[in-house]
Amino acid sequence: MTQETARTPTDELVTVRDWLRYAVTSMTRARLVYGHGTSNAIEEAAFLILSALDLPIEDVNPWLDCRLTVAERDGIASLISRRIETRKPAAYLTNAAYIQGRKFYVDERVIIPRSFIGELLVQDQLAAIVPDPLAVTRVLDLCTGSGCLAVLAAEAFPNADVDAGDISNEALAVAQRNIHDYGLEDRVHTFKSDLFADLPSATYDLIISNPPYVTAEAVAAFPPEYQAEPTLAHLGGTDGMDLVRRILVDAPARLALGGSLIVEIGDGQDALAASRPDLPFLWLDTEVSKGEVFALFADDLKPAGPESGRKRQGPARR
Repeated sequence: MTQETARTPTDELVTVRDWLRYAVTSMTRARLVYGHGTSNAIEEAAFLILSALDLPIEDVNPWLDCRLTVAERDGIASLISRRIETRKPAAYLTNAAYIQGRKFYVDERVIIPRSFIGELLVQDQLAAIVPDPLAVTRVLDLCTGSGCLAVLAAEAFPNADVDAGDISNEALAVAQRNIHDYGLEDRVHTFKSDLFADLPSATYDLIISNPPYVTAEAVAAFPPEYQAEPTLAHLGGTDGMDLVRRILVDAPARLALGGSLIVEIGDGQDALAASRPDLPFLWLDTEVSKGEVFALFADDLKPAGPESGRKRQGPARR
């Protein structure tokens, strides 16, 4: 074997720019699937490289012409190789996922957080629904998973205690780690519960949930990257709305006067509207999503009665 044929990527790729090009080419040829915080090979490659170097993940451009040590090159090569060979999402390989710049620990015990509710919490504290963030004193995060939305809710509503429920003990262990990392143990409390069943007997000013909402057919056709996540965190039944409908049935008894329910449902809008035509869903769009998060006020969920027309404690619908 000649010296030339013995050369490896670690020998020939010297700068961040070199490794970015190499990673994009390698992952494109491997036909990887994205969607766990990145949407294409360039974003994923940049995330892996910056994570390997412990650099801020927001922008690779300032670092493109930096030369790398052999150890750094070996680390990047290993990450790229593992991403291709295992088909695990990058967040599992780095044990880190980000929502609006907030970093959360993740592993295979939880779905990788990518909720649009997180964007709404961080950007404007759900201003379309909650007129006064300081007036919110109790929040529930159903199907909390990694606990990211519970943490973001605690940040958005500084006077609130937050209950975070999930049916999975493994997911709750990850949530507890993130709650500890953000120093919120005194305000955010976890509960093992099948939706509302085993939660404290309390009412809430705000209930948020990013429940399983993927159809059984779609789950069966998942590529390896999505198969790496807990099936329990995805599977929402035949039309994806099984848990959402259960939430709608039980939420009225758990909402305080003037309270609100916020639920993310992916592309299940038509299925949900067909099954609950009685409800006036308010759709909360973000910069990159439309019709994937709905809101309902407490009055919307109550049967018509003498007090059903009383004035809401929130802003008018958009």
